[in-house]
Amino acid sequence: MKNKKIITDKQKTLELVKKDSEAFKYASKKLRADKEVVLEAVKQDGWAFKYASKKLRNDKEVVLEVMKQNSEAFKYASKELRNDKEVVLEVMKQDGWAFKYASKELRNDKEIVFEAVKRHGFALEYASKELRNDRQVVLEAIKQRGWVFKYASKELRNNKEVVLEAMKQNRWVLGFASLQLQEELKNQFYQN
Repeated sequence: MKNKKIITDKQKTLELVKKDSEAFKYASKKLRADKEVVLEAVKQDGWAFKYASKKLRNDKEVVLEVMKQNSEAFKYASKELRNDKEVVLEVMKQDGWAFKYASKELRNDKEIVFEAVKRHGFALEYASKELRNDRQVVLEAIKQRGWVFKYASKELRNNKEVVLEAMKQNRWVLGFASLQLQEELKNQFYQN
C-alpha cells in the first residue's frame, strides 16, 4: 500500500483489506477493534492479527479464524487464550507447530501435547520435561519425525524399543541414544 495515512473509514478499510491485508496496519485504533474488519483482514492473511486490538486478540472466534490462515500468528493471541485448554486443543488440531506458543501449564497437558505431536512431531521440543519422558507421547512424535527423538528424555533415549522405533524413521538418530545403546545397536545396523 503506497499511501500510509491512517484509515478511519470502515467501508474503505474493508475494501482495502480484501485487496491487500497490509492495509489493516494503517487502520485506526477504532477499526483495529472492529470485529468485522479484523475478521476480514485475518481471512486474507493471518499475520494481520498482530495489529488487532488487545480485546480482539482475546476473542476465541477471531483467534480460531486466524489459525485457519497462519498458526504462527497464535503468538499474538492473549495469554488467557494461550492458556485456554479448549482453544489450544482446537489450535493443535489444525497445526501442532503453534504449540510453542501455548502456556507453560498446557505444555504439561498430555492431551494437548499428544495432539500437537500428532500434527507436528517437532512440538515435542516444547513439551514439559515430564511429557518428554512419556513413552506414548514420544512414540507419537517419532512417527511424524524420527529426528525429534533427540528431544526425548534421557531415560527414553536409553530405551532400546524407543530407539529402534526412532531408527525406523531415520537410522542416524542413533547418535542421540545412550552410549551403551549406540555401541549395541551400531554393530547390529552398521556392519556392512
